[in-house]
Amino acid sequence: MSWSKNKLIRLLCCGLTVVCLGTTICASDAADVRATVDRVFQQLKAKDYDSLYDVLPATSRARITRERFNSALRAAQNVYSLDRMDVGAVKVAGDLAVVDTVLYGRVMLPVETEGKIVVQQYLVREDGKWRVATGDRRTVNRFLQANPAFRKSFSIRPPRIYVKRNGQWVEFTPPRRDART
Repeated sequence: MSWSKNKLIRLLCCGLTVVCLGTTICASDAADVRATVDRVFQQLKAKDYDSLYDVLPATSRARITRERFNSALRAAQNVYSLDRMDVGAVKVAGDLAVVDTVLYGRVMLPVETEGKIVVQQYLVREDGKWRVATGDRRTVNRFLQANPAFRKSFSIRPPRIYVKRNGQWVEFTPPRRDART
């Protein structure tokens, strides 16, 4: 079978278009995820808890009322204040995304000091929108179980909390609660 030069060029162009389109879709997903994480951080920093509730996945909203959610966040605002966030790697696979972030702020209780939280933000896509499921282990675990390749390709890490002591970041380990009390 002989290929004409014209057919070969068309085939290469089609292949290149598919590759470029796939890259654009992936880049677009990553940009959308990054924008969602940034918007949620700005809402949290501004104490716009009502808007934050709307970014939760449906399963989370089914388990907690808007009032309880807002109340819990208002209670936490006396413990810390957020200053800024660094966004690192973004990994998207289908309707699941993980974003490496570092949140910086001030811890006010029990002692006022600088603090940072190194945490992965988990997002799920519902109805075409990215929803933040970071604190919802049930939703995150369900998506990870349904996507074992994603779990293998991106290491899932627990959050780590640091405080500044003598100009150095020191990992904070909360005291263990005695199971008998």
